[in-house]
Amino acid sequence: MAEYKLLFEHAHDPEFKTLKGYLAKGGYSALKKAIGIPAQSIIDEVKASGLRGRGGAGFPTWIKWNGLPKDKSHGKKHYIVCNADEGEPGTFKDKQLMEATPFLLVEGMTLAAMATGGDVGFIYIRGEFLDAAKALRAAIDEAYANGYLGQNILGSGKNFDLYIHLGAGSYECGEESALMSSIMGERGMPRLKFPHVPLPTISGLWDSPTLINNVETYCCAPFIVNKGGAWYATLGASTKNSRGTKIFSVSGHVNKPGNYEIEFGTTLAELLEMSGGMKGGSLKACVPGGSSVPIMNADQVNKAVIGYEEMWDAGSMVGSGGCMFLNDKTCIVQFIWRTALFYANESCGKCTPCREGTKWMLQILERIVEGNGQEGDVELLMDITKQIDGRSFCGLGDAAAWPVAGAIKVFPEEFDFYVKNGKSLVNSNLKLLPV
Repeated sequence: MAEYKLLFEHAHDPEFKTLKGYLAKGGYSALKKAIGIPAQSIIDEVKASGLRGRGGAGFPTWIKWNGLPKDKSHGKKHYIVCNADEGEPGTFKDKQLMEATPFLLVEGMTLAAMATGGDVGFIYIRGEFLDAAKALRAAIDEAYANGYLGQNILGSGKNFDLYIHLGAGSYECGEESALMSSIMGERGMPRLKFPHVPLPTISGLWDSPTLINNVETYCCAPFIVNKGGAWYATLGASTKNSRGTKIFSVSGHVNKPGNYEIEFGTTLAELLEMSGGMKGGSLKACVPGGSSVPIMNADQVNKAVIGYEEMWDAGSMVGSGGCMFLNDKTCIVQFIWRTALFYANESCGKCTPCREGTKWMLQILERIVEGNGQEGDVELLMDITKQIDGRSFCGLGDAAAWPVAGAIKVFPEEFDFYVKNGKSLVNSNLKLLPV
């Protein structure tokens, strides 16, 4: 399959960032349509579309949207939150969506508000994404000035206010409960989750019903409402249960790195071909969904079909879509050491498995990469990953354990060689950096 530009169809056009340019391409026709139909009908279209959250987990979007109380006699506001933190290494698609197509996100969040009784929205943007914040600021101001946000939207009698909240560069704040804490002015650390406490759709921001989706997810909503969920579901129909398009941020040893929007059902090999093929050597490995997902070898890549279930069957995950291709000059041990360094630095320290486990993995990997590996180090690393995976307070612990366990499973010979010989199996000039 070739690229399928749905969200990115007009991303090359600077006028699309303005309200005039957005309206000229059919923008806000979905909101006008949504105003005339019952709120539940919007949710039903999202259900029919088969849309799953694009942030990484792939959770069915309609279940979240349907989870907010229909009756607002509780007297609390309903909040609509966009997770635009995008801190996963290798992922940069939401940044481009916000910079080039800001009205898609604004309209998508407004549609979510119409469907769920949303009163107030927050876009939580990673602190370094100043260009994205500026583009959204301009779009939100234009939307307010022309009746697409605020009081009595387009004469519908419905109100929705939308704010931008800049984060401070913490990976942990991409976790939804930590993100909510950060918005409320608290330290960005994760909270207890269901079943120990209610879901955010019941008790989120300020103990009020809260819907949280990622940028790409909200950007799909205008197309689903406008063209219908059944139409959207025709995209990716060849897969088991993945529908629509997905944007992959392709980086690493490829000739044309960048963001590529593809239809589910496209193969991973086709994505590599779109990005210009390998550079500097032949394909050795791929991390297809952001640094936290398990690494794949060339044989796995050549057999993989992009879909949530299909990628799991192939040994990895769709994840956030941060796809890194690595050539045969890459030392996997050193690559994983660098990944472990990131997660050790980003652990918020709240729970012992993550706080201690990420540091222990880093110390052992550092010992190996410095040429001082000891017999039993690889087995010890695997044991630590098992003590972190599923035992941490939030998903960061899992995200730190999976790449280490995955690399040892797929490339055991590289770890064994490094420990036994004190040097890499491949030539690499990567130098250790201070932790």
